Amino acid sequence: MLQTEKIENIAFLEKTIGYLDSRGFTNIKADFKDCEMPKSYIRKSTGNKITPDIVAMKNGKKYFFEISLKSEKPKLLKSKWLFLDTLSRMHSNRFRIITTKGHFKFTDDMLEGINLTNKTPIKI
Repeated sequence: MLQTEKIENIAFLEKTIGYLDSRGFTNIKADFKDCEMPKSYIRKSTGNKITPDIVAMKNGKKYFFEISLKSEKPKLLKSKWLFLDTLSRMHSNRFRIITTKGHFKFTDDMLEGINLTNKTPIKI
């Protein structure tokens, strides 16, 4: 989810953090009130900051989680997902996308548009 949309969807972010915590993830970092902020990356060409929604650890592996909700700026979201997928593969980490009812078709179309059809979104 993009930074401008985080304020509107804070309840789903909280629900997602609870879901990951119940699944055994530790050291959860998110842009949320009680959590540590995950590391941001800056795109040199535009100067935009890219921050994963949630970063967590499980069994010694780092997981990047992106929350997929319908967006007004799908092009920006696609580039963020491609960057995080590439970054996770470079360092043998994992990249997952989390979505909810009503947003699954949007998420599936976005993944197909950027040729990440091997990713299956987690439904909460």
